[in-house]
Amino acid sequence: MKLHQESSGALNTITSYGEGFVAVNLQRHEGSVIIVPDAPVQDWPVTAFDALTPADFDALIEAAPEVVIFGSGAKLRFPHPRLVANLAKHRIGVETMDFGAACRTYNILMSEGRRVAAALLIEG
Repeated sequence: MKLHQESSGALNTITSYGEGFVAVNLQRHEGSVIIVPDAPVQDWPVTAFDALTPADFDALIEAAPEVVIFGSGAKLRFPHPRLVANLAKHRIGVETMDFGAACRTYNILMSEGRRVAAALLIEG
């Protein structure tokens, strides 16, 4: 799906997504990524939902978002609570949704000026 980009300065905006990719500020990424509004897009070394570990989610703590939008892939799958327990200890909320909904929700929250991070799983 192609999204229309409204000028947001230097903020990372998801400009399109589809099966196996997400584009941030028109730059295409074909692997899992972590996106925050005001830092470079990070590769997220996760290739399968069943392979997720607590350390994968711990990578989000440094960005100090108020909420993480976890895009679980093509279908909605919730991570086991032990995987995100450390985020909760840091008072970081986690919202899980399918990939497309996660992309759209990230853009909305980012445009509202919220401290949001998107952890988007692209299974390979």
